[in-house]
Amino acid sequence: MTTQVKICGITRPEDAELALSLGADYIGIIVYEKSPRAVPLERIPSLLEHIPAGKRVLVDVSTPTDQLERYLSLGFDAYQIHFDLDVSMASVAAWSGLVGQHALWAAPRIPQSEPHFPQVLMEFADTLLLDAYDRNAYGGTGRSGENWQRFLDCTMLYQHKRWILAGGLSPETIGDALRFTQAAMVDVNSGVEASPGVKDSMRLREVFRAIRAHDGEG
Repeated sequence: MTTQVKICGITRPEDAELALSLGADYIGIIVYEKSPRAVPLERIPSLLEHIPAGKRVLVDVSTPTDQLERYLSLGFDAYQIHFDLDVSMASVAAWSGLVGQHALWAAPRIPQSEPHFPQVLMEFADTLLLDAYDRNAYGGTGRSGENWQRFLDCTMLYQHKRWILAGGLSPETIGDALRFTQAAMVDVNSGVEASPGVKDSMRLREVFRAIRAHDGEG
């Protein structure tokens, strides 16, 4: 089995092109304004010119529906939306209705103290992302390992959904993460950066080498 890879937090064409040349299946562009990796909307069309259709993922946090409607014209294929568990299911249903259940990648922020994954989300999204929890950040936390058991449990219980593992994945941690979780898809961001939004070409190559080495062992 070949592990699918999304490289997120892309802000530069050269980083997108390198990730794609190494085998990235998806490229994530963050539009959440509070993120240090946010790309201004006026720059997105030129950045998407370097990313083939079918591989473009918009990443945001608790997107207002009117804003999401405006994003639909930009040319993205999937919409990864992070949110807290107290968000209303009406909001999640609205996101799903706008982009389609197939294109909504739901990324709930789940505290370690919360024992269960919110099953109701599965009514609205075919793809679910589990990130490491940080009370002060949505994604890009650099924290690794604490969500691996939850991820493994979810993939065993809900095999009809596509699950994406995120959180502190880097050349140093990706092998252990894949062996423990058996994840079919991973989301890599801060672990291959030189600085927020700027990828380190060597680390990017190293993480792909580690992933393909794991795939070869399977």
